[in-house]
Amino acid sequence: MSEKVVTMGEIMLRLSTPGFSRFVQSGQFDVNYGGGEANVAVSLANYGLESYFVSKLPKHEIGQSAVNSLRRFGVKADYIVRGGERLGIYFLETGASQRSSKVIYDRSNSAVTDLGKDELDWGEVFSGAKWFHWTGITPALGSKVQETLRTACEAARKNGVVVSADLNYRAKLWTTKEAQAVMIPLMEYVDVCIANEEDAEKSLGFHPESTNVDSAELDERGYFDLARKLKEKFHFKSVAITLRESYSASHNGWSAVLHDDGDCKVPYRSKRYDVQIVDRVGGGDSFAGGLIYGLLRKKNTREALEFAVAASCLKQTIPGDFNIVSADEVEKLAKGSGSGRVER
Repeated sequence: MSEKVVTMGEIMLRLSTPGFSRFVQSGQFDVNYGGGEANVAVSLANYGLESYFVSKLPKHEIGQSAVNSLRRFGVKADYIVRGGERLGIYFLETGASQRSSKVIYDRSNSAVTDLGKDELDWGEVFSGAKWFHWTGITPALGSKVQETLRTACEAARKNGVVVSADLNYRAKLWTTKEAQAVMIPLMEYVDVCIANEEDAEKSLGFHPESTNVDSAELDERGYFDLARKLKEKFHFKSVAITLRESYSASHNGWSAVLHDDGDCKVPYRSKRYDVQIVDRVGGGDSFAGGLIYGLLRKKNTREALEFAVAASCLKQTIPGDFNIVSADEVEKLAKGSGSGRVER
């Protein structure tokens, strides 16, 4: 029987300019759906796990379309509450070369911000579950959803469920001061922390030495030290940190570090991939999905990390938020050369 995994957050309508066109020149948008925890749920369903998504969506047809987008890939919608007035929207302009991508949010007062802690039976949600995942985007949406998330974390802990959190700081949603006031207390419930260097600094106040988020150059020793400090401070079982070397909007180096109580008692850095990016949105979520799957299914945690990095490498070659790949495809990359030759 497949492991039951649960994620909680917001799924949004994504309106992106076709190709690499700018907002001001485009006469139409491509329609997709996505959001941090929803993206993770899709990855886990694609890998064959029993994947559930907790959220709140309007009863109208656009809300139903968002539900359908999840069901299409096998995500179970049993714990999606229906209600509220609107679905959150984000607009995406995909960058290229030296021009950065841009995101504009239109998500104020979306349905999920009104998700109350008593609208779900949390004992049922976590009955038989192995894993619960959330991101720092969810508590950034308001005080009511913060209370609901805390209730979910308490219920997960009570039911012996492993809890992971991807810090995912979003400057357009809250300030550093606001983020730390909420996120630091929530770390009490977290077993597996996922972050990049900027997330760790903005959300938890920890900055790695010898790193620069805007530079293609990095010193892995700074990331090793950051992982140790986070694990020691918050008593995490595992800390995973993604390393992105940003040469341009279209060309990145991609790898990750893991420090845990298992095979990575000494921080371990994964294989590094040189990625020509098609769509980097959802790249971190695909890493989280791959890591959760790996920690549930792999025989050691180094293999789990390699699976996660390979999965997120593949995602960045796929348009849209969702990582539409199978576990076999990820395994093939993790164990192969990644040459991209045509399969005949």
